[in-house]
Amino acid sequence: MAISKLFVATFVLSFLLLHVVEAHQVIESNGPKRSLLGTINCGAACVARCRLSRRPNLCHRACGTCCARCGCVPPGTSGNQEMCACYYNQTTHGGKRKCP
Repeated sequence: MAISKLFVATFVLSFLLLHVVEAHQVIESNGPKRSLLGTINCGAACVARCRLSRRPNLCHRACGTCCARCGCVPPGTSGNQEMCACYYNQTTHGGKRKCP
């Protein structure tokens, strides 16, 4: 009986340890990706990105936040979000794309 309790306790602890390691790997893989080329000038990149926006202040604020988190801004004034995966995957609480 003592051996089976020891086996169950070992199994539960192993499962918990595996769960913690897996959660840590998921967090690392989904975290912000930084550009390998160094730092980006978010201000200039967002000015270019938001130059045709109807709401430039909102666009600059959202773009600046996304650029700071991801270290990249897609080229052009709209679209091309696939060029920067982190930028593309940022969403609001409502599930809408956060980054312009």
